[in-house]
Amino acid sequence: MEDELLKIFNDDRQQIGVATREEVHKKGYWHETFHCWFLKQEKAELFLYLQLRSDRKKDYPNLLDITAAGHILANETIQDGIREVNEEIGIHIAIEQLISLGNIDYCVIKENFIDKEIAHVYLYQSNHTFHDFHLQEEEVSGIVKVALNDFEQLWFGESNSIYIHGFKQEHHEKRVPIEMTVGKEMFVPHDVLFYQTVINRIKEAIT
Repeated sequence: MEDELLKIFNDDRQQIGVATREEVHKKGYWHETFHCWFLKQEKAELFLYLQLRSDRKKDYPNLLDITAAGHILANETIQDGIREVNEEIGIHIAIEQLISLGNIDYCVIKENFIDKEIAHVYLYQSNHTFHDFHLQEEEVSGIVKVALNDFEQLWFGESNSIYIHGFKQEHHEKRVPIEMTVGKEMFVPHDVLFYQTVINRIKEAIT
C-alpha cells in the first residue's frame, strides 16, 4: 500500500507530479482523497454512520472516522474514489447517488508523518441497516451510528461526549455490539474546523 502512486500538488493546488504514498506522507505533499459520509433519517432524527478503523491500520488504528474514505490513485479520476465505499464497507452505490459537499483541505502533522489532503467530500442519504455492512477487516473493524445533532454539539464545543452504538466485527465475521459514550479523543484527529465544515455543509445540503 505504501507503494501506491498518488498525484501530488504544490501549495497552490497545482499538480507537480506523482509520488508513492510513503513519500507523500514523509515529505508532506498535498494529495487527493475521497470521503463519503452516510446519513440516515430515522423518524424525525438524522444519524451519521461512522467507521471504526481496524487495529491493523498503520495510521490512526481503533479510532472513529468517516463512513468510507481513501486515497485517489494517480491513474484514477475523483469519481473512481467511489470504490472505497464498496471495498471498505461492502455497500454498492453509484457516484450519481452522492451529493457533492465540495473540497475541504486539511493538514495533520505528527512525528515522521505529514498528511496534507485535498478531500473530495460527498454525502450519501442511506437507508441501510447495520446488517447491510460487510467490512474489509484489514481496514475497518466496526460501524456505529451517532445522532447528527450530538455530533454537531461535540465539534462545536457544546458537549464533551456523545453516545454511539453499532457493532465491532471480530475475526470470522463475529459481530459484538458497541454501545458507549466517547469524546473527541476517539476520533481521527482531523482539525476541529474540518469537522465543523463537514457538519455545516451536510446541513446545507439537506435543507
